[in-house]
Formats: sequence, structure tokens, C-alpha cells
Amino acid sequence: MKISSFILLSFIFILLLFSITTYINFRLSEDVKDNAEFLSRSTEIVRNSSRFQRNTMSMVGGLRGFLLTGERYFIEAYDSAVAENDRILLEVNTLTQDPDQLRLLNEIKRLNDQWVDNYTEPLRQAKLLASINDSNISYYNKIYREKAAGEKEIQAELQQKFREFSNWEYTVRDQRRDILAKSAIRSKQLTFALTLISLIAAILIVLVLISRISKRIGKMVQMADTIASGNYDVSMYDPGRDELTALSASLNHMAKELSRNISLLQEKNEELDQFAHIVSHDLKGPLRGIDNVVTWIEEDHKEELTPKVDEYLLLIKGRVIRAENLIQGLLSYARIGKEIVPKEQVNVNELLAEVLDSVPMKENIKVSVADNLPELYTEKIPLFQVFANLVSNAVKYNDKEKGEIKVYSKDRGDHYEFFVEDNGPGISEQYHKKIFVIFQTLKERDSFESTGVGLAIVKKILDKRNETIKVHSKPGDGIIFSFTWNKN
Repeated sequence: MKISSFILLSFIFILLLFSITTYINFRLSEDVKDNAEFLSRSTEIVRNSSRFQRNTMSMVGGLRGFLLTGERYFIEAYDSAVAENDRILLEVNTLTQDPDQLRLLNEIKRLNDQWVDNYTEPLRQAKLLASINDSNISYYNKIYREKAAGEKEIQAELQQKFREFSNWEYTVRDQRRDILAKSAIRSKQLTFALTLISLIAAILIVLVLISRISKRIGKMVQMADTIASGNYDVSMYDPGRDELTALSASLNHMAKELSRNISLLQEKNEELDQFAHIVSHDLKGPLRGIDNVVTWIEEDHKEELTPKVDEYLLLIKGRVIRAENLIQGLLSYARIGKEIVPKEQVNVNELLAEVLDSVPMKENIKVSVADNLPELYTEKIPLFQVFANLVSNAVKYNDKEKGEIKVYSKDRGDHYEFFVEDNGPGISEQYHKKIFVIFQTLKERDSFESTGVGLAIVKKILDKRNETIKVHSKPGDGIIFSFTWNKN
């Protein structure tokens, strides 16, 4: 399976677990909402039940007071309680949803209607008639004797039914409360379990990915480091069938191609080296022959030569010397970086003394070397070549009557910066890069003898060691070459 597909499926699995957790919590919230609505209805039902029972007591008290005293305000309390009880029964009927409770409520309504129609209203009407004339008193007494016992019995039954109704409501409320509490506990347990499973799944997925990726990437990094160190004959085996397998195959292909190209490059470099040595050897032969012929002409026909011919012969010898210097410079440039130079302890002041001994000097040039130049553990010959070419350039191009050359250094922490400064003609900024290109010179070769190789050699030596060289100069203000050299 591809890594991207594995990650996608893992993400979908974890997302599914969290979706289930969210749904469970949503269902719990719905249950809480339903229970809250039920409790609100139940509270209203219980409150109305209490009002109904109070009104029933008010009806009994009002009716008895009217029957005993005949006062109208007692019957007004009775009438008010009757009307309110009708409204209460209607409201409770709309709030009640349980079928058993509805049946009980209908029974209560039937008993209430029976109590009012068969007992309280007949007594009320008989008392009203008795208060009009004395002839109705006997009728009232008869009705009272007939209804009194039955009225108490039905009233007691009505009260009992309402107590059953209220008790039923309290029982259902407790049951709903218990169900909600259990549901909340169950939801918490499921949420915790699913969250824990999600975390464990995420950790397992990460471990699987680490197992599938890290080791293989480590092998790839090791292979890349091996290639970077110069060993191109390496490869790695990856049995997987995912993106990293394709990357491994690409690395193996790259290593093979690099090995093949490096081998070809080495062959070409060896051919170029052989070509350079052969060409230089073959070119030096004719040049020496030309120089010998010119020397023989000068020796054998010295008296016959005119001044103009002497000038031409001198010009030929100069061209021969220039050609030999160019060939030698080309060979030196080609050999840079191909020879293993051992490191040794180098005192830069002593090195500069050797440089000054090897560089042809002019009488009008004064060279000042700082006394505190550092001592380095480094390759001596490349550093010697850099200083020799820079000092030689400073001497060769200095056009002042009193030429000055200064060599000094500055400590830059992990490396030194060396300076070769002169008061010569300077160089325009547009030529600061051009002077480091091989065979490039700023003066006509016929007017000034230069191969244009020295600064190119300096630049190549420093580039091979990841060092830098800078030029600070303006026409007429002299020139300062500064280059870095690592302490280690």
C-alpha cells in the first residue's frame, strides 16, 4: 500500500471514531433536552394537580359554608373553584403524554363531573330554593340526607385518584432521571473509550509510519552520504511498493549514472592531462628550435646583421619566451587540485621571505611584510603560489618611481584574511572580475610581458579550498588584494 493511501485511510478511521464520539454526545444532548422538557411538563402537571386538590377542598369548604349559613360569598368561592378546576383538567390533559396517565386523568374528570353534577350542584340548588321559602326546606333536608353520604364517598375516591395521578408522575420523573443519569454515564464511558482508541490508533499509525519510513530514509541518507564522499558504486534494496520504493529506485539509478559519468569524466580528464603534456612537450620542441636558430644567426652573422634585423631577432626571442611561459602557466593551471599536497606547520613570515627571494624585484620597489603574520598547519605549496603570484603582479605592474608593497593579515575567528597592497596604477571596477580569467590581461602583450595566468591560478587555488579573494581598487589609487585562508 502506498504511504499516501495508508495515511488517508488512517485519517478516515480516526475521523470516523471522532464522528461517532460527536454523534454520541449529540444524542446525549438531545436526551438531556428531552428530559428537561419532560421535567418542565411534569412540574407543570404536579403544580396543576396541587391546585386541583386545593380547589376541591375550597369547593367542599365553600359548599358546606353555604349550606350551613346560606351566605352568598361561600357559593362564589365554590363557583370559582369549579371553573378553575375545569381549566386545570383541560391544561393537564394537553400536557400529559403517557396513555396510562391519560386514562387515569379521564377517570378523574369523570369522577369530578359526577361529583359536581350528582352531589354538589343538587345540594347547591336545593339550598338556594330553601332560602326562598320555608316550603322547600323539607325538600332540601331530604336531598341532603340522600346526597351527603355519597358525596363524601365520591370525594374520597376523587382525592385518591389524584394522589395516584401525582404519584405516577413522580415515579415516571424518577425513572426518567435515572435513565438520563445512566445514559450520561454510558456516554462518558463510550466517549472516553473512543477517544482512547483514537489516541492509541494515532500512536500505532505514527509508529507504523516511523517503522516504514525512518529506517528506509536512513538508508537513503547513508547512501547519499556515501555518494557525496565519492563512492558511486553503491545501491540499496527496498522491498516495498510505495513512494519510497520509487525514490530508492531513482537513487539507485542516479548512483549508476553518476558512477558511469564520473568514470567517463575521469577518462576525459586523464586524456586532457595527457594531451596537455604531449602538446606542451611537442610545442616546446619547435620553440627551442626557433630559439636555437635565432641564437645561431646572432652568433654566425653578428657583423652582417643590421640594427633592424637585430630588433626583429630580439622580438622573436621574446615571443618564444612568452610562448614557453604560456605553456608552463597552462600546465600549472591544469595541475591545480590534482596533486595531494601534505600539510605541515607553516610560518607565514618565513614563507613570505621565500616568496620574495623567488620573485624578480625592481630596485625602486619596497616590500613591507608585517612581523606578526600567523603560523598555520596547512598546505605550504598552494599558499606559496598565491602569495608569489600576487606579489609578482604587484611588482610587475607598479609604475611609480617609489613603489610600495605591503603584506599583512587580520584574524577573523575561524580564518585569517591576508592582504597584498600596492601603490600601483590600480584597476577600474569593471575589470575586477576579468583579471581572474585565464589569459586575460589589461595591457597589450607587445607593450607589457604577461601571460595572464597568475591571477587565474590564484583564483583556482582559493576556489578549490572554498576560500575567497576580493579586489579593492580604483584607477590611480593602487590596489589591495585580500584573500581568506582557513586556520584548519
